Amino acid sequence: MKFGMGYAYWGTTWKCDLEKYKKVAEKLSAYGFDMFEITADHVYHMNETQLKELDAIGRNYGLTFSTNSGPAKEYDLSSPDLEVRKNGLEYFKEIVKKMALIHSPVLAGAIYSFWPADFVETDKEAAWERSIPMLRELGTAADALGVECALEVLNRNETYILTDCEEAIDYCREIGRKSINILLDTYHMNIEEDDMCKAIGRAGSMLGHFHVGEANRKLPGMNETIDWTAVGRALRDINYQKGVVMEPFLKQGGEVGRDCRVWRDLSNGADEETMDKYLKKSLQYLKNKFEPSC
Repeated sequence: MKFGMGYAYWGTTWKCDLEKYKKVAEKLSAYGFDMFEITADHVYHMNETQLKELDAIGRNYGLTFSTNSGPAKEYDLSSPDLEVRKNGLEYFKEIVKKMALIHSPVLAGAIYSFWPADFVETDKEAAWERSIPMLRELGTAADALGVECALEVLNRNETYILTDCEEAIDYCREIGRKSINILLDTYHMNIEEDDMCKAIGRAGSMLGHFHVGEANRKLPGMNETIDWTAVGRALRDINYQKGVVMEPFLKQGGEVGRDCRVWRDLSNGADEETMDKYLKKSLQYLKNKFEPSC
């Protein structure tokens, strides 16, 4: 498995630049991470020179980039408005094209809709009918580039389109593209799945990416609300070898706190140095649970 981390852990804004990416990459490499999860919209807006600089950061620090998207409403592939869907399709095609330039193997997230959802539309059948043709076309483009698109299964408070693994399996099968697979997340599974380990087993080879966090968004091991030993065993049982990316949100306030519904400080007032210590401890904890023989 390749253990990864997102860049927004230390702050309360989604904004980022190459200097910040380099700073975070240096930390993650030193702590023993394999993967660095960055934001698709940042990649979309980068020019060729910036993409080369970002690719160099990954190579210099021995990190693979995973690319995460919580799309804006203007890129909603399930929108009732055909022009919005077309706009979203072109947006994601450009992202996967640029991902190939930074050797990023997976586009992950709720790319079938927009995030956070506003629930103005809640007709699931219609959303599937509208989004599946868009994802088929995106999947064809991704297939040609060797990039995978892992569709994130969210909880009921963040989407109505894909809320458990069984839905995601059916949805991906209807799309029918090699590059389109599933992203499961322990935070969301803890809310929606009857048994998250059975869900992992059901996903099997269709599991393309994996997010980890405690039931309240803390780092794995901070309060052990999740049976991490069992989750690790379930992943090994399907011979899962891809990304395991931590997605903790501890800081209250800003865009991150608002979008992830962090209404109180979960870090115990931690400064950057203490946040680093939390992260290093969590990575070792997770490796011990997921790869106990290593």
